[in-house]
Amino acid sequence: MKYDYLIVGAGLFGAVFARQAMDQGKSCLVIDRRSHTGGNIHCETVEDIRVHRYGAHIFHTSDEEVWQYVNRFVHFNHYINSPVAVYGDELYNMPFNMNTFSRMWNIRTPAEAKEIIRKQIEELNIGEPKNLEEQALKLVGRDVYEKLVKGYTEKQWGRPCDQLPAFIIRRLPLRFVYDNNYFSDPHQGIPVEGYNALTDALLDGAEVRLDTDYAEFIRENPDIAQKTVFTGMIDEFFDFCYGALEYRTVTFETEVLDCDNYQGNAVVNYTSRDVPYTRIIEHKHFEFGTQPKTVISREYPAAWQPGAEPYYPVNDEKNQALYQKYAALAASRPDVIFGGRLGGYKYYDMDKVIRAALDTAAAELG
Repeated sequence: MKYDYLIVGAGLFGAVFARQAMDQGKSCLVIDRRSHTGGNIHCETVEDIRVHRYGAHIFHTSDEEVWQYVNRFVHFNHYINSPVAVYGDELYNMPFNMNTFSRMWNIRTPAEAKEIIRKQIEELNIGEPKNLEEQALKLVGRDVYEKLVKGYTEKQWGRPCDQLPAFIIRRLPLRFVYDNNYFSDPHQGIPVEGYNALTDALLDGAEVRLDTDYAEFIRENPDIAQKTVFTGMIDEFFDFCYGALEYRTVTFETEVLDCDNYQGNAVVNYTSRDVPYTRIIEHKHFEFGTQPKTVISREYPAAWQPGAEPYYPVNDEKNQALYQKYAALAASRPDVIFGGRLGGYKYYDMDKVIRAALDTAAAELG
């Protein structure tokens, strides 16, 4: 055994686990099939602008320990996520707040907004919601649903809302204050040094091999480490023996524009079903950039196929039942720790995956 840990995947979970293990004197080999570290938080520099290659990543947390942890490695700017939504020729603030309601109904007070929403919900007379559409309508009423939820959600999941399970949307927060801050966490921002600097610091001291496929590597090096931390697809680890779990993926259409400011905001959602992309990201606004050009990325959701990047687990009943079968197999492998979004078939915000990695490392390392 050459290493204490073979860590498969150089994303946040694997990198945090590696940092914790190395800080306790353990040796780590980190491999990744991609040509870069960082997983989906990896950024590329284009026209002197840091481009979020795999979609917008905005760090936010209420976890003080996690906040202190990441600040060991990078500093954060004061970026506040305040997306806007385009529906036809109408423009709305997100999340749903008094700026949204004022624009939608030409009103000013929380009492007026609450009364309109209450009447709409009452008129619908929905009992126990049978699908996502009924769930959303019961939460926010018809106007907000039709303009800001329906089309975006159908593009995201590739199915009509009345064919999606209700539990996908357990709640849709309505804020009756004039506040466009999307997150309520006390800590929020973008690393001043960039996400790549965070990953580099976490992996400092580890041996890292990129462009390395786990299955091929382990066949040639079966005794490379005492234990494996696996952050890839759990169904792939077990050769899809029960069948493939479903994911949604995203393709990005990125272009450089010869102007200094394309849309005036980092994140603009397009909520109408007839617009094929869900949103446009203008990367420079994450860091208050003043470069003479700008870079935008349009995001197109799609069903995952082998060879594509798996982004969002499809956590419906069928896939959860299938995942539980793989989780039972994972429990029979004490030599392997499964973690991260793909290893646990669970979507994580960045702070939550760091928390999961810290907790896993603490349980493993003592």
